This record gives sequence, C-alpha cells and structure tokens, in this order.
Amino acid sequence: MRALIRGVALCLALATVACGDDDDDGFSPTVDDVAGTYTAATFTLQSGQSDLDLLALGASVTATLDEDGTTSGQLFVPALEGPPGIEEDLAGTWTLDGTRVTFTPAESTLLTDVDFTVGPNTLTGQGTYQGALLLLVLTKDE
Repeated sequence: MRALIRGVALCLALATVACGDDDDDGFSPTVDDVAGTYTAATFTLQSGQSDLDLLALGASVTATLDEDGTTSGQLFVPALEGPPGIEEDLAGTWTLDGTRVTFTPAESTLLTDVDFTVGPNTLTGQGTYQGALLLLVLTKDE
C-alpha cells in the first residue's frame, strides 16, 4: 500500500510539473540568452489569399544582436516585379522587454515595425508591409 501511495504521489508531482502554468514555459530570456547571430528560417509575405515565400525567391536576413544592445546585419529581398529589390543595413540597437525584442535600426527598415517574440534560440516576428502581413522567424546560429 505504501508503494502505491508513493507511486500516486510521484505521478501527481510529475503531472503538476509537466502541466505547469500555461503562461510559464520555464523560459525567461536574458540579454545574454538572446544575444547572438540569427538567420531567417521563415520569411513570408501574406496578402489576401496568397502567401509569398521570400526565402524561396532568394531573400535573406542575417542579424547580430550584441550584448551591448547594438545590432548589425543585412536584409535582402530581390526585385519581385522589376527593379529595385530591397537591401537594408540592420545597424542600430535592440532591447529586450520580457519576451519581446524590439529592433531600432539607424535607418527605417522592414524590421522597424515588426514585433519579435523570443523563444529558445528563435525570434518570431510579425508586422505589416504595404498592407500585407510579414512573418519572419529568425533562428540563432550555433
């Protein structure tokens, strides 16, 4: 009987830890956690019924977030319907507020109005560009 009680207690303890609070996944990012170099894993533009995979068309994003709050990197989108394409320098600053990362480029870029949410080794952002939904997932380089 004692083994059964211990087994039930262990199951309850594990269930409590496994379920936890839906708002607390155990990840509380710090500047040190977030700092690093990121590359686009997803870069899409959604307008109406169509989704445009910008990476498949040759777009790229590389961003480095330094521990001192500065950024560097490059965003490139080839010309889709004739010149010119988009090539932007991502030099500027970044801040972390809870699980939100905000880029403040020195010059206005596509990322100026994109809000990013931090996950383990990822930054997921959404914004609008010329009325279309921009989705960008950046993964941290190892």
